[in-house]
Amino acid sequence: MRKKTSTPKLKTVLPSGQKESNFFEQVYEVARQIPKGRVTSYGAIAASLGAKSSARMVGWAMNGAHHVKPKVPAHRVVNRVGLLSGKFHFGSPDAMQKLLEKEGIKVKDDKVVDFKKLFWNPME
Repeated sequence: MRKKTSTPKLKTVLPSGQKESNFFEQVYEVARQIPKGRVTSYGAIAASLGAKSSARMVGWAMNGAHHVKPKVPAHRVVNRVGLLSGKFHFGSPDAMQKLLEKEGIKVKDDKVVDFKKLFWNPME
C-alpha cells in the first residue's frame, strides 16, 4: 500500500516575525472590538497587527466577514479618509450606510461625517 502524502499547511509570517496560520481571524478579532458608534480603517487594523502594509488584506477579510461567526461588524471599517469603500459587499449599495446610521454615525456622499472624531484606533 502506498502512503498517502499530504501538503503541509503553510503559515503566514507577519512583518513582526510572528507566525500565524490565519491572518483573517486576527483581523476579525480586532474588528469585533470596534465600539458601536465608532469607525476605524483598514490600515489601522493592519498596523495594530504588526502588518502595516497589509491594509488591502484587511479589506479582503472584511469582504468575507459576513460569513464569520460570531458576527464581525465590517460596516465599521472604512478607508483611511472615512469613505465607505467596501459598501458594495453588503448586499445593497446603501446597506453599509444604513448600518452606520443605525448606530448614530452620519454619512454624507458615502463618507463618514466627523471621521476624525469618530475614529477608533485599535492600538490605543
